[in-house]
Amino acid sequence: MAKKNTEGKAPATRRAAPRRATTKNAPAAAPVDVASVTRVEPIDAAQDMGRVSAASAFQPTYDDIAQAAYERYLKRGGSDGGDFDDWIEAERDLSRRNRH
Repeated sequence: MAKKNTEGKAPATRRAAPRRATTKNAPAAAPVDVASVTRVEPIDAAQDMGRVSAASAFQPTYDDIAQAAYERYLKRGGSDGGDFDDWIEAERDLSRRNRH
Protein backbone atom coordinates (compact mmCIF):
# COMPACT_ATOMS: atom_id res chain seq x y z
CA MET A 1 0.00 0.00 0.00
CA ALA A 2 1.31 3.43 -0.87
CA LYS A 3 2.00 6.05 1.78
CA LYS A 4 0.34 9.45 1.72
CA ASN A 5 2.44 12.34 0.61
CA THR A 6 2.63 14.60 3.66
CA GLU A 7 5.44 16.88 2.54
CA GLY A 8 4.67 20.57 2.81
CA LYS A 9 1.58 20.04 4.93
CA ALA A 10 1.22 21.21 8.50
CA PRO A 11 0.95 18.41 11.05
CA ALA A 12 -2.57 17.63 12.23
CA THR A 13 -3.48 19.23 15.54
CA ARG A 14 -5.85 18.03 18.18
CA ARG A 15 -8.86 20.04 19.16
CA ALA A 16 -9.02 21.18 22.74
CA ALA A 17 -11.62 19.37 24.79
CA PRO A 18 -14.51 21.60 25.88
CA ARG A 19 -14.28 22.84 29.45
CA ARG A 20 -16.53 21.16 31.95
CA ALA A 21 -18.82 23.20 34.13
CA THR A 22 -17.89 23.07 37.77
CA THR A 23 -19.68 24.12 40.91
CA LYS A 24 -16.54 25.26 42.75
CA ASN A 25 -16.83 28.87 41.72
CA ALA A 26 -20.57 28.96 41.02
CA PRO A 27 -22.65 31.49 42.95
CA ALA A 28 -24.67 30.07 45.82
CA ALA A 29 -28.37 29.50 45.19
CA ALA A 30 -30.78 31.89 46.83
CA PRO A 31 -32.27 30.49 50.05
CA VAL A 32 -35.88 29.29 49.87
CA ASP A 33 -38.45 30.78 52.24
CA VAL A 34 -40.02 27.59 53.58
CA ALA A 35 -43.05 29.46 54.98
CA SER A 36 -44.04 30.59 51.47
CA VAL A 37 -44.13 27.07 50.02
CA THR A 38 -47.67 25.67 49.75
CA ARG A 39 -48.17 22.20 51.18
CA VAL A 40 -49.90 19.75 48.86
CA GLU A 41 -52.36 17.35 50.45
CA PRO A 42 -52.52 13.73 49.22
CA ILE A 43 -55.58 12.71 47.22
CA ASP A 44 -57.94 10.31 48.94
CA ALA A 45 -58.95 7.84 46.23
CA ALA A 46 -61.71 6.32 48.37
CA GLN A 47 -63.65 9.61 48.30
CA ASP A 48 -63.50 9.69 44.51
CA MET A 49 -64.84 6.13 44.25
CA GLY A 50 -68.25 7.12 45.63
CA ARG A 51 -68.90 9.56 42.78
CA VAL A 52 -68.74 6.92 40.05
CA SER A 53 -71.98 5.12 39.32
CA ALA A 54 -71.92 1.36 38.85
CA ALA A 55 -73.22 1.66 35.27
CA SER A 56 -70.51 4.05 34.13
CA ALA A 57 -67.77 2.11 35.92
CA PHE A 58 -68.16 -1.01 33.76
CA GLN A 59 -65.50 -1.43 31.13
CA PRO A 60 -65.55 -4.51 28.91
CA THR A 61 -62.37 -6.58 29.04
CA TYR A 62 -59.96 -6.89 26.14
CA ASP A 63 -61.05 -10.50 25.59
CA ASP A 64 -64.75 -9.53 25.54
CA ILE A 65 -64.11 -6.84 22.93
CA ALA A 66 -61.89 -9.12 20.87
CA GLN A 67 -64.55 -11.84 20.80
CA ALA A 68 -67.32 -9.40 19.84
CA ALA A 69 -65.13 -7.81 17.14
CA TYR A 70 -64.34 -11.25 15.73
CA GLU A 71 -68.04 -12.08 15.59
CA ARG A 72 -68.69 -8.81 13.72
CA TYR A 73 -65.88 -9.74 11.31
CA LEU A 74 -67.52 -13.10 10.62
CA LYS A 75 -70.97 -11.49 10.17
CA ARG A 76 -69.66 -9.17 7.48
CA GLY A 77 -68.16 -12.11 5.56
CA GLY A 78 -64.59 -12.07 6.82
CA SER A 79 -63.44 -9.40 4.39
CA ASP A 80 -60.32 -7.34 5.09
CA GLY A 81 -60.20 -3.68 5.99
CA GLY A 82 -62.76 -3.25 8.75
CA ASP A 83 -60.90 -4.43 11.83
CA PHE A 84 -60.73 -1.02 13.51
CA ASP A 85 -64.42 -0.33 12.89
CA ASP A 86 -65.31 -3.82 14.16
CA TRP A 87 -63.34 -3.18 17.35
CA ILE A 88 -64.89 0.24 18.01
CA GLU A 89 -68.43 -0.96 17.35
CA ALA A 90 -67.92 -4.06 19.52
CA GLU A 91 -66.63 -1.89 22.36
CA ARG A 92 -69.60 0.50 22.06
CA ASP A 93 -72.10 -2.36 21.85
CA LEU A 94 -70.72 -4.10 24.95
CA SER A 95 -70.66 -0.84 26.92
CA ARG A 96 -74.29 -0.08 25.97
CA ARG A 97 -75.50 -3.56 26.87
CA ASN A 98 -73.92 -3.49 30.30
CA ARG A 99 -75.18 0.00 31.20
CA HIS A 100 -78.85 -1.00 30.95
